[in-house]
Amino acid sequence: MEQIERIRHMEQQFNRAASAVMQLSVALDQLQESQDAIKALSDYYGSDTWKQDFTDDERGRLPHNLRRGVLSEDAIWNLLEDYRELKQRMQSIVAIQ
Repeated sequence: MEQIERIRHMEQQFNRAASAVMQLSVALDQLQESQDAIKALSDYYGSDTWKQDFTDDERGRLPHNLRRGVLSEDAIWNLLEDYRELKQRMQSIVAIQ
């Protein structure tokens, strides 16, 4: 019975690891495909263009139905910070192994 239990346990470990690797692979594909978007947001945030867009929004010059999450003072910064932390986390996980 010990052998059967070990094989079942290892099968569970295999399934867990295979699922995690597959999910991470999909997420990394999506992140890789988003690199241009991340670069564009990084360049935009804090630029003169962003500052002008922000000012125009504050003055009510933009359409009321325009989605403007990128003009919040924290949204892009938080996203870029999350991205930096994720890169560091991935590097530390790989370095440990």
